[in-house]
Amino acid sequence: MKLRIGSRGSQLALWQARHITSLLEARGHQVEIEIIKTTGDKILDVSLAKVGTKGMFTKEIEEALQEGRVDLAVHSLKDLPTELSPAFQLAAITRREHPNDVFLSLQYADVAALPHAAKVGTSSLRRQAQLMAVRPDLEIIPLRGNVDTRLRRLEEGGYDAIILAAAGLNRLARTELVRQVIPVEMMCPAAGQGALGIETRVGDAKIISALSFLDDLDARRSTTSERALLNALGGGCQVPIGAFAVAEGKNLKLHAVVARPDGSKVLRASSSGVDPEHLGQAVAQALLTSGAAAILDEVYGRTTAEPPK
Repeated sequence: MKLRIGSRGSQLALWQARHITSLLEARGHQVEIEIIKTTGDKILDVSLAKVGTKGMFTKEIEEALQEGRVDLAVHSLKDLPTELSPAFQLAAITRREHPNDVFLSLQYADVAALPHAAKVGTSSLRRQAQLMAVRPDLEIIPLRGNVDTRLRRLEEGGYDAIILAAAGLNRLARTELVRQVIPVEMMCPAAGQGALGIETRVGDAKIISALSFLDDLDARRSTTSERALLNALGGGCQVPIGAFAVAEGKNLKLHAVVARPDGSKVLRASSSGVDPEHLGQAVAQALLTSGAAAILDEVYGRTTAEPPK
């Protein structure tokens, strides 16, 4: 079967698309990659939290999917909005790469070793909030661009350290400046971090069937739980919400965090359950009950909807 993949043009996005291409080609499919520039790729001089557009890394790719210019889209799952249009579905969620965030520095061994008022680069409110909860003295400086750009800016001395996702660095074999894998207890990852989401049109039976071997049950269960929590809190990929689920036999254990961007308040909740959606909603409700709504109202500037009971 001939398959056309829609992908962003960044180094990491292309690695991901080529990785899926190689797996599909090994099954006898012919594959082409179409590079599509997204809103998030065009706006590089503003922090992601200020852009605040849901689907800013996916909207144009979904348009190509809808128009039939591509047959499937390969996304970093954490970039994909929790509510898909009724026209699309997640045909596969791949086996998860390392979900943690990592600390990179030329000089310092870990977060604790940073000097007072050290400059740390990140454009993620989630990372910023959890970092400032443990080190309120740090100066957080926005950092955008692809992996190479961010590493270069660290090497040029603009930052004492930067925080990135382990998964992207592992995929690109650019781990040489990683000094610390940040524990989930200190920095809860983004929902879906480390997994790839393969999106198709609903009802494209042949294509969905061709992709079925890519679907990893543990990754689907854990990320479904994380994304259900994020959806129940009304969050996109650029809000100070962390969610991380681990399979424990038939059960899932879900840990989640909602934090003020300045780190002055961090709410945590965790629970176990069998049904991923119900577990995500239950942990979201626990966070809202403990005061998450007020924090999220500050960030969104609007009333946060309570999740379904």
